[in-house]
This record gives sequence, C-alpha cells and structure tokens, in this order.
Amino acid sequence: MPILLVAVLLGLVEGLTEFLPVSSTAHLALAQRVLPSLGAHDASFRVAIQVGAVAAVAWVQRDRFTALLRPAEPGRFGGTRGLVLLALITAPVLAVGFVLRHHVEALQEQPLAIAGALAAGGLGLLALERWRGDRGTVTVDGLTTTAALGIGLFQCLSLWPGMSRSASTIAGAMLLGLTRRAATELSFLAAVPAIVAATGYAVVKDPSLVSGDGAELFAAGTVVAAVSGVIAVRAFTAFVARSTMRPFAWYRLALAAVVAVLALA
Repeated sequence: MPILLVAVLLGLVEGLTEFLPVSSTAHLALAQRVLPSLGAHDASFRVAIQVGAVAAVAWVQRDRFTALLRPAEPGRFGGTRGLVLLALITAPVLAVGFVLRHHVEALQEQPLAIAGALAAGGLGLLALERWRGDRGTVTVDGLTTTAALGIGLFQCLSLWPGMSRSASTIAGAMLLGLTRRAATELSFLAAVPAIVAATGYAVVKDPSLVSGDGAELFAAGTVVAAVSGVIAVRAFTAFVARSTMRPFAWYRLALAAVVAVLALA
C-alpha cells in the first residue's frame, strides 16, 4: 500500500473520531496496527494531524470563535469572558499533560491500557445517562468560571489514552449542569486549544513532519482529517439533539473487547 494512502486513511480515521466520545487515539492505534508503518513519523503523525480536526471545528463553530475576538454582551460566551472560560477549561489538561507526558506516551503503546480506558469510559457514559441524563439547564453562554475549571479537571481524564477528550469534556459538563447539547458544543470549543498545544509539541519533537520528508504525508492526512471532521461534527451535533450517549458507550465496550483480544492474541 502506498505510504501516502496510509496517511490519507489515518486522516480519515482522525477526522471521523476526534469529536465523537469514542477515542480517536484508540482508533488510530488500531489503524496503525493493521496499516503499513509511516516509519519514524508514526507516533508524531497521529498527534499532528489533529490540526485538521481543529480546522474542521473552527469552520463549523466559526461564529463562536469570531465572538471571542470582539467584545461580547454580558453573560455571553465571547470576548474576554469567553477567552477566560476557555483558558480555565484548557489549563488543567495542559499542565497535567506536560507533567505526565512521558507516562502518557508510554500508555499509548500499551493496547491493554487503551482497552481499559475504552471500557471505563463506556461504563462512565452509561452511568451518566442512567443517573444524570439530560437534566442540565445551563447553556454554553451560561457557563460559570467554577464550572469551566471543573470541566477542565474532567478533561484531564483524557490523558489516559482511550478515554477520549470529547467523552471526558461532555461528561464533566453534563455533571456540572450543562445540557447534553451545550456540553457537546463546549467539547468542540475546548478541543481547539488542547489540540493546538498537542500538535505544536509533536512538531517540535519531529520538525521533519512539516518541513522534511514527512511534510507530504502530514499535508494529506491533515486535509482529509479536516474534511471528514466537518462531516463528523455536523452529524454528531444532529445526533445529540435527538438521542443519548448510550450508543457510543456500547460501541466503546465492544471496541474495548476487540482491542483486548488483539493485544492478547
């Protein structure tokens, strides 16, 4: 299989799974297990192409992001207030992620650890829907600084590869009073600074990914991730408006079993 096609397929997996509560990390790890290797770029590539997902959500949620660049009405998620709330959501995972980066990188290479995170997240989503459901009343505009920091702490769970940044953020937001739809929208917004930071770190570790022999692979994977990410964000938003997180929870449990069997085979 041509190595460029491998990059395209990985970009497709990234775009379709980054914003769903199913863990793009787990899916990319599985894909890289069955697809030919990208050589020295394997580890950094699956992090760096997340920038395509950032482009996708920035486009779909462009009104929210442009609102951050201008003064906002009181009580709205925009302007300085919006930036502060986004910083509070992002700061914990960046700080903890930096301290634990070597442990996180090690866990990414352990399929059983990923399977455990998939299962734990699946059970967590089932429990969330069983005992909490869509009882929240808070919208994104009604988010408080305390809730923003709490969601940021929940997002730290995503450092366990396979747990899912999206699932962690949505669960934390719903538990802290946001509606399911608002929690989903907030997970899109919260993804951008976290992913940009992770991508920047990956590029610093492997500069040839964007300026050397890996540049073509990175470009192809990023473009595909962006296009498929737009489709995934819109589809997920529509799905959440009329359903629960249970289908994703059961999917996670099934995927956890597959990953565990492959790891033990």
